[in-house]
Amino acid sequence: MRQLAEQRILITGSTDGHGRRVAAELAQRGVSVLIHGRDPKRVDAAAHHIGAEAGLVADLADLGQVRSLAEEAGQLDTLVNNAGVIVPERRESADGYELTFAVNYLSHFLLTRLLLQQLREPARIVNVSSIGQAPLDFDDLMLTNGYDAYGAYAQSKLAQVLFTFELAERLGEREITVNALHPATLMDTKMVRETFARSLSSVEDGVEATLPLVADPTLDGVSGRFFDGLRESAAHPQAYDVEARRRLWELSERLTAP
Repeated sequence: MRQLAEQRILITGSTDGHGRRVAAELAQRGVSVLIHGRDPKRVDAAAHHIGAEAGLVADLADLGQVRSLAEEAGQLDTLVNNAGVIVPERRESADGYELTFAVNYLSHFLLTRLLLQQLREPARIVNVSSIGQAPLDFDDLMLTNGYDAYGAYAQSKLAQVLFTFELAERLGEREITVNALHPATLMDTKMVRETFARSLSSVEDGVEATLPLVADPTLDGVSGRFFDGLRESAAHPQAYDVEARRRLWELSERLTAP
């Protein structure tokens, strides 16, 4: 990996909580950080406070805006796919997909694929997932036959891990690593407080787990792994199902096609 002071890093969902703290820590280390969010005022405020290179505005529930985000990002050394939502009641994205799946997974699938040609090797991709994982029902990925907020979240987070493992294989000889992690359990963020009314760990715990995947040179070449905090761990068994991974990839290509 390049020296941090030579890197440009995009972190999605970085106007608050875990993403913002990761961005701030990297900026303090000399990284040219790109802040992302959907609210222009919050993006500007976070970028100014952190000292980011720029703030990029895009609603990840709209794949058209995801495409624009990729164009605006320019050349990068690392992409941290951090943005995520938990939606109490079933809603649909601008493209007609179940909102949690669209924001947490599909947007990052598309963004990552669009940015692959803009990543300056050696490069890293970090997918912020969760230990809370639920198997994908390919007959009802959009949860039209019954919706549960946490179940939707857990399905989207497992989808991120399937994508991580499949992408690691498809990258072949390119010097790009991709890993997924569960940074910490119920970090003290706005999303967690509003959803669960309690926290079990601090945002700093999550930052401590995330930074090595971004910045630790000893992880050069380490790819296609899932980490629980600071330790490599096993994901849900479906993540190791080659057929499920390929099926999800092909379906995601169709769903994100222009």
